[in-house]
Amino acid sequence: MAEKSVIKWLVLVLTSCVFFSISLSAKTQTYIIQMDKSAKPESFSNHLDWYSSKVNSVLIKPENGADHNPDRIIYSYQTAFHGVAAQLSKQEAELLQQQDGVLAIFPETKYELHTTRSPMFLGLEPSDSTTGNVWSQRVSDHDVIVGVLDTGVWPESQSFNDTGMSPVPRRWRGACETGRGFTKRNCNRKIVGARIFYRGYESATGKINEQTEYKSPRDQDGHGTHTAATVAGSPVRGANLLGYAYGTARGMAPAARIAAYKVCWVGGCFSSDIMAAVDRAVADGVDVLSISLGGGVSSYYRDSLSIAAFGAMELGVFVSCSAGNGGPDPVSLTNVSPWITTVGASTMDRDFPATVKLGNGRTITGVSLYRGRMKLDTKKLYPVVYAGGNATSPDPSSLCLEGTLDPSKVKGKIVICDRGISPRVQKGEAVKNAGGVGMILANTAANGEELVADCHLIPAVAVGENEAKAIKHYALTSPRATATLAFLGTRVGVRPSPIVAAFSSRGPNLLTLEILKPDLVAPGVNILAAWTGELGPSSLATDHRRVKFNILSGTSMSCPHVSGIAALLKSKHPEWSPAAIKSALMTTAYVHDNTHKPLEDASNAEIGTPFDHGAGHINPRKALDPGLVYDIQPQDYLEFLCTQRLTPMQLKVFSNRTCRHTLAKAGDLNYPAISVMFPEKTNVSVLTVHRTVTNVGPSVSSYHVIVSPFKGAYVKVEPLILNFTKANQKLSYKVTFTTKTRQTVPEFGGLVWKDGVHRVRSPIVVAWGMPI
Repeated sequence: MAEKSVIKWLVLVLTSCVFFSISLSAKTQTYIIQMDKSAKPESFSNHLDWYSSKVNSVLIKPENGADHNPDRIIYSYQTAFHGVAAQLSKQEAELLQQQDGVLAIFPETKYELHTTRSPMFLGLEPSDSTTGNVWSQRVSDHDVIVGVLDTGVWPESQSFNDTGMSPVPRRWRGACETGRGFTKRNCNRKIVGARIFYRGYESATGKINEQTEYKSPRDQDGHGTHTAATVAGSPVRGANLLGYAYGTARGMAPAARIAAYKVCWVGGCFSSDIMAAVDRAVADGVDVLSISLGGGVSSYYRDSLSIAAFGAMELGVFVSCSAGNGGPDPVSLTNVSPWITTVGASTMDRDFPATVKLGNGRTITGVSLYRGRMKLDTKKLYPVVYAGGNATSPDPSSLCLEGTLDPSKVKGKIVICDRGISPRVQKGEAVKNAGGVGMILANTAANGEELVADCHLIPAVAVGENEAKAIKHYALTSPRATATLAFLGTRVGVRPSPIVAAFSSRGPNLLTLEILKPDLVAPGVNILAAWTGELGPSSLATDHRRVKFNILSGTSMSCPHVSGIAALLKSKHPEWSPAAIKSALMTTAYVHDNTHKPLEDASNAEIGTPFDHGAGHINPRKALDPGLVYDIQPQDYLEFLCTQRLTPMQLKVFSNRTCRHTLAKAGDLNYPAISVMFPEKTNVSVLTVHRTVTNVGPSVSSYHVIVSPFKGAYVKVEPLILNFTKANQKLSYKVTFTTKTRQTVPEFGGLVWKDGVHRVRSPIVVAWGMPI
């Protein structure tokens, strides 16, 4: 996970970045051109010839008359999306936009990565191994393939061992592409496919340097290996990071297959490459797509990933995306389309305690993953120094940026460094280079009390904002301030947990307030999973340590937890649609921690809301048997778009389907969450939403409803009882909200259908006017 302050800027790059190609001229860039597949004239034998003719018809020849234009098309899209990616000047793109058959043109945009105890914490693996678990394979279980769009894969990891796996299913149409450091032998029955997508990246940044970067599916970053192993890694006993988090590492769906689609390179991830990977993955035959990437938020019809995900959903593929690391700021979400499952991050009941013992006798607990040759004597106290001006607000000199520390003031001392601007581990490196012997990493207001453990290059302990202020005050006011650091290993059974991570991006979803986002949260803090052999655990070039597993944090880590559990559900229920799987995950999520109190928000230690955690924390065991599901078909999603004031041409970028106007308003989409927005400054005092549930439990069952009371509104559910007489039967209900007293802040609650065995819960948000 990169620093939140940096992410806030980086993650907004999506909206309007322009990258210049150095292979053609300074005037061209990559555009994604969406075509109306049904409009192809009969005179063209195939779609690509037609697309090419359209592109060629607008090319402007150089002034010298010579046509040095090579083929401008770098990708053709044929499955989840239809069209091409091509290098064009702005003028050529404007001309092409006017051509018949051209639905939309998207400028190339840049995405960022949203950077093993979780199976047991999630209840997938009982601590008593004699009782069986949800991974118990049946011959009838469906063979599931998960496509992971990321930085590639390190195939030698034991997490990708295919021992005991059945042959690759015949339906699989993927390939194992080769290149430097990657051969056909690197694919197996676990890694069934590996492809690379780089043409958009090269068009924007120039040719990949193959001496310093693998132009192959091999992962030198580590992020892709970590996410792939989290989704479907094979069990590895004795997994650990330098002795921390020792145990068995395994993915959420260890029997599932992995197809790695490398779309991210040293300089980032580009939309034309991501689109090509989604398109290819769906054609290859993946069942689930796991995408731990994000950019900013733009309108549905201007968001190329949203459009490609719609195409994937239409073909039955479940799409899971990270929510982003822009929290705790409100409205910081990415990937908010209702057909995408948007995943926030939470903690687990495991941490890595370390202590700061001050010379005044006080001992403060923080976290660390340090284990190295530099050691501090816990019986000795070392001088402590803080370069900031005061204890409450950081300033440039307190951030420990490279080259800013004065060795004469730092040598032999423990340095207090404020978080922000530079990566956390890099601050420790700056201290080390200046002669410091240790670091206290201080959270600021932006991070609150949330602690993220790092594999530091120097003895270092991270502490929360309040304790950091006390340590800084001590260092600034005591002429002989001293301290020592101690590292206590791994602790499990932490209470309370889970807690919503401070960095996890928050709602509301301003694109459509009636669609609650994020959808849910999953473990995303201090996650142990497989790692590349190319890079040290701190990811710094100066870190020469090599590890087989690493501990990372970010919504990048929570997304593959959900992707893997979706694969698990797909294997048990192959007939379920992507929406049915999402519904099962959301309606069985829990909203209380292991002390039976409501889920907390790490940024302020207060009770979280659905804008923080969506429907709640994922609960795989319950999701396998949800009782009822809220199903949504592709036509229903289109009907939702028909309520969003899109033009016919804008609607056509999603589908050739036509609006039947079956939804009166966006809030009537059959979503597993209910978000009711009373308009500002109007006389509207009554709003009704409609839902339909499908019985996937016992054929004969009776459910009764319980709904939260609200200060500002009366809530009426009709009917109060749903009586099912057969499997897959659908029954509808409506919920009417009548304003009692308009509230100045949103209210939160829930609606639960119960049959004595199942609890089918939907979060409710009621707001009057803009809910922020």
